[in-house]
Amino acid sequence: MLLILSSCATVQEEASADEHTDYASALSFSMGSETVKCAVTVRTFIDGDTTHFSVPSEVIPDGVLKARYLAVNTPESTGKIEEWGKRAALYTKEKLAGAESIWIESDTSSWNLDSTGDRHLVWVWYRTGTDEEYRCLNLELLQEGLALPSSSANNRYGSYCMAAIDQAKREKLCVWSGEKDPDFFYGDAVELTLAELRAHIADYNGVKVAFEGNITINSGNTVYSEDVDPETGCVFAIPVYYGFSMNGSGLDILSVGNRVRIVGTVQYYEGGESWQVSGLKYRQMRPDDPSNIKLVRKGVDPVWRDVSLEELLTEEVSVGDDGVTLPLSQAVLASTVTVRDLLVNDTYVSGDVLTLVCTSGDFETEIRVEARGVSEADLKGRIVSVKGIADSWKGKLQIKVFRAEDLSVND
Repeated sequence: MLLILSSCATVQEEASADEHTDYASALSFSMGSETVKCAVTVRTFIDGDTTHFSVPSEVIPDGVLKARYLAVNTPESTGKIEEWGKRAALYTKEKLAGAESIWIESDTSSWNLDSTGDRHLVWVWYRTGTDEEYRCLNLELLQEGLALPSSSANNRYGSYCMAAIDQAKREKLCVWSGEKDPDFFYGDAVELTLAELRAHIADYNGVKVAFEGNITINSGNTVYSEDVDPETGCVFAIPVYYGFSMNGSGLDILSVGNRVRIVGTVQYYEGGESWQVSGLKYRQMRPDDPSNIKLVRKGVDPVWRDVSLEELLTEEVSVGDDGVTLPLSQAVLASTVTVRDLLVNDTYVSGDVLTLVCTSGDFETEIRVEARGVSEADLKGRIVSVKGIADSWKGKLQIKVFRAEDLSVND
């Protein structure tokens, strides 16, 4: 892949108010302009106006360019969910997933960063076949009404951007339609992602929220719901308490291996020293009620993120556009993890629960074994590996193991 320099596009004459213009094809991709360009492939889809691309190391040393699309601001779909956000994200994904070739272009003769200092501001061009012309995805989002303006006039393609915006307004498309988004749930809950919820959990105390997640464990009238944040690759999760009044159909929806839209209220559970979501409902006679839990799909697996004890206790992760930084041990709470090669220094039993006091190098944690069939005999001094739920007890990391087969002795 080569870096190529090129020249400004010719400004198109303004179309009449009565005709529809495809501005994405009317604007030509000029390989000869002074801007910097690079052929790329998609590494990770984030949302409508953000994509991570794989690029040559001479562009970005680690080979990953986090692209923020110039001139557009699509509604949110990775934090708080906004109207038309999911449709914009799907539109971008479908266009780039079906592309034969993708190029990114800066607005000037150098690569430019956005206000976060982490993402590059780019134009995204794609074509679906070798005999096709390149189309500007930024302009497509504007002309389809899937994005609001973002300094749209103040760039090299400003006249095209403003014409596309005016046309989308005139045609009353999506964000300009005044109509309801069929992909948005208009209940009384705040639509968000698990990443947003975990990053700002205290801000949602007592708030009714709605999010999607994969059900990984069911124990003690509680399921654990987790999801992978595409921006960071981190797994975020939360316990969901369904209590004793959930009907059979609702319990079927909450089965392990299902992806479920959860609707409930955030609260701090003092007894477990953890945040949870509770107050779930399932009205079988009103399956489309936006306050219901809802099955999204079946056949999903826990992530079981493989992570060392040192990483859990020392690393941090940045979440969301506002750059909230969390200790990894806090960010992964309630998610599934695999931790290997732990030395069992001590054991003790409280009620039916076996606890292992373990170390790895200079780092210590406790493994709370809630599974039956695990004996403390001969575990002291052994090396074990565990698969469980990351938890916190008395301010320290703890890992809960719910199945006997998820604790193995290595030696």
